[in-house]
Amino acid sequence: MCFYFLFFSCSSDNENDGYTPVALDLEIPEIFSSNIIPPVIPNDNTQTVEGVALGKRLFFDQILSGDQTMACASCHSPQNAFTDDTPTSVGIDGVFGTRNSMPLFNLAWNYNERFAWDGKELSLERQALEPVENPIEMHSDWEDVVDRLQNHPEYPEFFQQAFNTSTITKELAAKAIAQFERTLISANSKFDRYSLGQTTLTPQELNGLDVFLREDKGDCFHCHGNPNNPLWTDNDFHNNGLDATFTDLGLGSVTGDPNDNGKFRSPSLRNLAYTSPFMHDGRFATLDEVIDFYSEGLQNSPTIDPLMKNIAQGGVQLSAQDKADLKAFLLSLSDPSFLTNPDFQN
Repeated sequence: MCFYFLFFSCSSDNENDGYTPVALDLEIPEIFSSNIIPPVIPNDNTQTVEGVALGKRLFFDQILSGDQTMACASCHSPQNAFTDDTPTSVGIDGVFGTRNSMPLFNLAWNYNERFAWDGKELSLERQALEPVENPIEMHSDWEDVVDRLQNHPEYPEFFQQAFNTSTITKELAAKAIAQFERTLISANSKFDRYSLGQTTLTPQELNGLDVFLREDKGDCFHCHGNPNNPLWTDNDFHNNGLDATFTDLGLGSVTGDPNDNGKFRSPSLRNLAYTSPFMHDGRFATLDEVIDFYSEGLQNSPTIDPLMKNIAQGGVQLSAQDKADLKAFLLSLSDPSFLTNPDFQN
């Protein structure tokens, strides 16, 4: 797919009133096509070669931020599976937010269409709009951004090619970014290859899978799926026992329903080798800390998820060997090729 991103540099035609962007189907991995339903692509923002190329350029361009020093990729780096390596991300004014930057991959399979840790954005297009104006992120103004893009020597032509108009709007910019983000597909982990019969797992990894799936051991699969759900998340919102009281209400701050307080999205378990620190506030620096938490660190609260069946015991109480095996299995879900895919690099 690399040639798609050379498109604009090769185009010299400035009269494109009748131009039709080239349709671009997502490359659906075999492990997905045989296990889960097709991706969600909005009817009003179908994937095109030109739209994806424009979205990629915008994603890596610091022109979107207030002082033009920060891009989407500043907090969503390809080298970190499109997140960063700090507990919470810092904006252009040097202020740290309260949430960990979510990794970006396999977003086209988020069937409930709620994005962000608290589900506040109801489409990927709407999610792409918010960080630009967020005062602790890019701290810009879309009117200013649109003016900069409109007066740029190249962007009007890029929008012409992608959307058949050189009149730039924030909505079209967000559509392009969303198109690029939907191409960020990760499905080439060791476990994926094992599931396709292309490799084997070690005895430790296999035992870790057993720990993951057993209700009397790890009991992880309810929120994070199983080999028949290669997304490794249910994309739903749960209170997983992080706190007895909440300073961040999560989904409850969005819905206004007290029953949703303390609920956050279950992130995918893919690429854990690259996405630390963990949880919505980045409180756990290592995967070992996460496993210890679920084993013996759970905190009860009124909205604790019923799936946290071992809350009274403080966790699932894993042995040291089961912890090590579970970690080995979880790391087998990481996809090093995702970090180096040239289609996803600046």
